[in-house]
Amino acid sequence: MKILVTGTAGFIGSHLALRLLERGDEVVGIDNLNDYYDVTLKQARLARFIDHPHYTHVTADLADRDAIEAAFAIHKPQRVVNLAAQAGVRYAAQNPHVYVSSNVTGFLHVLEGCRHHGVEHLVFASTSSVYGADTKMPFSEHQGTDHPLTLYAASKKANEAMAHSYAHLYGIPCTGLRFFTVYGPWGRPDMALFLFTKAILAGEPIKVFNHGRHKRSFTYVDDIVEGVVRTLNKVPGKDPSWRGDAPDPASSGVAPYRIYNIGNERPVELLRYIGVLEQCLERKAEMELLPLQAGDVPDTEADVSGLIESVGYRPVVDVEEGVGNFVRWYQEYYQAGSS
Repeated sequence: MKILVTGTAGFIGSHLALRLLERGDEVVGIDNLNDYYDVTLKQARLARFIDHPHYTHVTADLADRDAIEAAFAIHKPQRVVNLAAQAGVRYAAQNPHVYVSSNVTGFLHVLEGCRHHGVEHLVFASTSSVYGADTKMPFSEHQGTDHPLTLYAASKKANEAMAHSYAHLYGIPCTGLRFFTVYGPWGRPDMALFLFTKAILAGEPIKVFNHGRHKRSFTYVDDIVEGVVRTLNKVPGKDPSWRGDAPDPASSGVAPYRIYNIGNERPVELLRYIGVLEQCLERKAEMELLPLQAGDVPDTEADVSGLIESVGYRPVVDVEEGVGNFVRWYQEYYQAGSS
């Protein structure tokens, strides 16, 4: 297939592009290579496949309507995976307009491209952050998400609503995947594992919020990619069991639309996550214990029964293996010593 992937210089997007190329797909990648974090890391991710004969790169911002229209018109993808977004939950407090431009306006341009060029299936990244103030766990796609705690979460909830409307109005099959705390090699420098590793190797203290007592469904990037690929192959239809008088948020009776959680079912306490990292680095962390940050939720736990039922897959990599893989990559990429 010819698949358009947005965000191919990003953490998850670069892994997905490689996986699709390896299985024989033709990939058109879109990324604006912005400087939210180290551009050289983004360039290094791209360098792994940018010269592949079945890869075409388009340097463009999703918010650039003309550029995205041109990309769809020229390349005519059969399927689309939208991973590009302004990342970082806390960054929204300083730059709210960037989030709406990228995550809402940019997503509209992707939807319009799908609408006008007969795309067979749009898979798009959502987030566990949409569960916000909800405390009933494990989080299920069948429960409401009406209380997001950050603008990032609100922008992703908007994506889900926008996708449903386009699926209904124009018959575009849409699947949203709510990612739970993704980590692994080639990860983002603003995320905890990256920050902790860098600080520990430098002998600097790490900031541990909520005194390290919150739990997360830490999900290894290869598990995420496997779920994306399987979901991309599974084009949704209307749900015949859906009822308007008792609407299920995970599906639709009026649109070819599905929402799935994708995350590790075994949440891990942050202090244990740090402990695994210490073992891999063979160094102890100096921890600055702090209260929970505004916008953070105390715990996340993924119910992935919907993903298992639909595509026969659940994330399987535990934190010992995943963190170990990240540390090996980090030390090789940055040529940092382990002791």
